[in-house]
Amino acid sequence: MTSPERTEHLVLPGVLTAEQAVETVAGVLAVQREDGAIPWFRGHHLDPWDHTEAAMALDAAGEHEAAARAYAWLARHQNQDGSWYAAYQDGDPYAVTDRGRESNFCAYIAVGVWHHYLATGDDTFLDRMWPVVYAAIEFVLGLQQPGGQIGWKREADGTPVDDALLTGSSSIHQALRCALAIAEQREEPQPDWELAAGALAHAIRRHPERFLDKSRYSMDWYYPVLGGALTGAEAKARIDEKWDDFVVPGLGVRCVLPNPWVTGGESCELALTLWATGESDRALEILQSIQHLRADDGMYWTGYVFEDEAVWPAELTTWTAGSLLLAVAALGGDEATCAVFGGERLPRGLEPDCC
Repeated sequence: MTSPERTEHLVLPGVLTAEQAVETVAGVLAVQREDGAIPWFRGHHLDPWDHTEAAMALDAAGEHEAAARAYAWLARHQNQDGSWYAAYQDGDPYAVTDRGRESNFCAYIAVGVWHHYLATGDDTFLDRMWPVVYAAIEFVLGLQQPGGQIGWKREADGTPVDDALLTGSSSIHQALRCALAIAEQREEPQPDWELAAGALAHAIRRHPERFLDKSRYSMDWYYPVLGGALTGAEAKARIDEKWDDFVVPGLGVRCVLPNPWVTGGESCELALTLWATGESDRALEILQSIQHLRADDGMYWTGYVFEDEAVWPAELTTWTAGSLLLAVAALGGDEATCAVFGGERLPRGLEPDCC
């Protein structure tokens, strides 16, 4: 059972008290199934990316056994080609509702596994999960295009969708770096992964035309920074450029322009992005601004339509709570979370010099 002592680093003024942190962690644990699956909420579906994010939040809260069960679920239900399906009804592995296999969903396990290892130092866990991570990354890189970008998914019949999403590819960039860190820790270098990560970083930084235009979505705005492809002055300039477009003072971050809809997940991810670029004050302000999304049970509503003053959709999702816990953990100095999202112990300088 989560205790205030486990969540001391999750206390943040205007965001979480010790008691509130315990409530939120307990809310995520209450949704987790006995087999380790973490759906969005009970009765809804599980997708591998959000499942992993919720598991990372549990690790950040000291709930390492629960997080390990979440990763064991992924290991047990990985497809033979290294993938997972896009959606499982209520986390039931035998009730697949979307048989597409999305590249960024599959890659993200590398981020979660590296985070769990840094949080626990469990070498046995890393050894056990290495074949799972290896197979997942190989599946994802099978969708990499000649320009470096990663194709979105394989359809249910195996047909590749070569169109690339900037947000998804940026998330994969972070996952590749975490996978390389795992490989280095195990002394099993993967030079092909290094080349792939470099080509992907170059595409993200220099070739926006290689990705579908989703610039209306806030995730396409900040994810190249959050995923580690853009850093330094280049990252700051990108965030500043569209700040006024996406940030609604006192309410959070729009999901998509021009809709009057702020969402908790995007707001928390932007806070993580700001923290990673050294702007902790602005990150704190963003997290404080979304406290209107907190429900009485400690979970968080997905979004709020501010023109109508309406919570929408009426969902309390584990991934929204998980993204908040991870952002707070980073600001609170949690070592594993800081290392994963701050880039510590992750390879750098992978981008090729050529155009």
